[in-house]
Amino acid sequence: MPSNQGEHLARLISAANAIIDGTLARFPGLTAQQLNWKPDPDQWSVAQCFDHLVTANNAFFPIFAKILSGEKKNTFWESLPWLPAFWGKMLIKAVAPESTRKLKAPKIFHPSSSSVDEAIIRRFIDQQNQVIRYMKATKDLDLEKIKISSPVTHLITYSLIDAYRIIINHEKRHLLQATKVSEMDGFPK
Repeated sequence: MPSNQGEHLARLISAANAIIDGTLARFPGLTAQQLNWKPDPDQWSVAQCFDHLVTANNAFFPIFAKILSGEKKNTFWESLPWLPAFWGKMLIKAVAPESTRKLKAPKIFHPSSSSVDEAIIRRFIDQQNQVIRYMKATKDLDLEKIKISSPVTHLITYSLIDAYRIIINHEKRHLLQATKVSEMDGFPK
């Protein structure tokens, strides 16, 4: 295990906890009407941002479970030495909150198009705690050496530590998006 891996993982766990704190601070007790309000038909509501995160993060959990049980075997694509590093860097940058590039969510990660119930924030918080439990459970593994395939396609591979970075950046991006929606003029008070 690389010596600075523990520091990187500790920072990611801290960021994951900060996302919980930020979510609870920014979105306390929103009504279903507030959660589902959309600035226009082509933009997501606060609820859809969180629904999307829950859907995307859930797709990683079976992979994390296989790693922890020792059942995870590398695929051909995961075994290529340069490919996981390339995809990891690219995706971390692409989903970063400061990225101005508009991304289209893969179909499997699309949020519900109908109204999302008020429990979506609680489901996200509960799931975020599960993300943190997975991070802590893998702390003694070589997170750079373990390669996984994206839940979207097996052609995109990256290290486990990069998967954690992608999740955290992705969450920060959509938290920012949800915050912007909640601060718009027409947002129900």
